[in-house]
Amino acid sequence: MLTFLGAALGGYLLLCVVARAAYPRVLFPAPRLDRAPRVDDPSAKLVELPHADGSKTAALHYPADPGARTVVVFHGNGETIFHNVDHATELKRRGLGVLLVEYRGYGTTYGSPPTEEMLYEDGEAAIAYLARERVPEERVALWGWSLGSGVAAEMARRGHGARLVLLAPFTSITDMGRRFAPVLPVSLVMKHRLDTLSKAAEIRQPTLVVHGDADELIPFAMGEAVARAIPGARLVPIAGGHHADLLYAESTGRPDARALFDLLAEHLSGR
Repeated sequence: MLTFLGAALGGYLLLCVVARAAYPRVLFPAPRLDRAPRVDDPSAKLVELPHADGSKTAALHYPADPGARTVVVFHGNGETIFHNVDHATELKRRGLGVLLVEYRGYGTTYGSPPTEEMLYEDGEAAIAYLARERVPEERVALWGWSLGSGVAAEMARRGHGARLVLLAPFTSITDMGRRFAPVLPVSLVMKHRLDTLSKAAEIRQPTLVVHGDADELIPFAMGEAVARAIPGARLVPIAGGHHADLLYAESTGRPDARALFDLLAEHLSGR
């Protein structure tokens, strides 16, 4: 019996070590791009976001019309900025500028998975770029989907952006880890936290939380919890909305996606 228990414990500890080493690639299944794909909109420009250590990431900038806000978009963990071109087009049609922000380790900057601090540094680099472009802070809004909701929430907590949209947000990455690996000591295995729930009370920007009530990846209850915790936040539940199709209602038989983009643009443009 002792031999069996010792072997089981050894196997469990080995599993924990392997999980700690392997989970970043699971958390960040980063698509790789050898070159940037063509973007049809002639107003869009691909720019570099430099960091003090000499590294850099990329962003796709759709400049705003005079007096309009620019929405800084943080994408999900299995995407690149180019997966969000359609969303940028919809926001631009509604009078907003857009900055699609890439994470280091993704797309044309493919490499090792980012750390949590690297994600926040990429967010800060995006804000700094807009400042260099003479976009005033009050003309900046934040948008985060899935993984990006954790980055957008941290930028808001730091005082950036006049408005905030969180799409399918999680309470924390460790809560997500417990959901998918309940047998592991997740808080010890995972170095990333992205703990939006613990930061929520510090977020002062008017916030819209959108979550599908049929989300199979990030439970709707997490979106509810985040919305309750952010002072004054409004929760918009999408009936029948899943994780990947949240902004593609027209193709799923749910309410018109245009109405949802109208609502998002109205919130992002608000005073």
